[in-house]
Amino acid sequence: MMVGIFRALAVLAMMTALAGCIDHANDPVLLAVGVPVNPPAVAHGICMTDGNAMYDEARKQYQIRAQLTGYAQADELEAETIARAAAHRQYVACLSGQGYRTLYAN
Repeated sequence: MMVGIFRALAVLAMMTALAGCIDHANDPVLLAVGVPVNPPAVAHGICMTDGNAMYDEARKQYQIRAQLTGYAQADELEAETIARAAAHRQYVACLSGQGYRTLYAN
């Protein structure tokens, strides 16, 4: 019984230590506009998921357009640029709906 408690505490301590290793240097600062719907961490998680889905969809749509127009090789740089832009627009639009504006520290 006591061994199980010590193992659980050890796992918890390891998770806490590793949580400090996550890089948040490029994350935007979320400024509340009015009354936000969710806390900043929750809104960021939700909107990152939306942005990632939009990225995947934009890449897929680019490949489909390249096939329809007859390009044998799609331009990977252009596909990446279009997908990143679409993901960023989705992220910003989602945060706006959550009641936040983004501020990037550059």
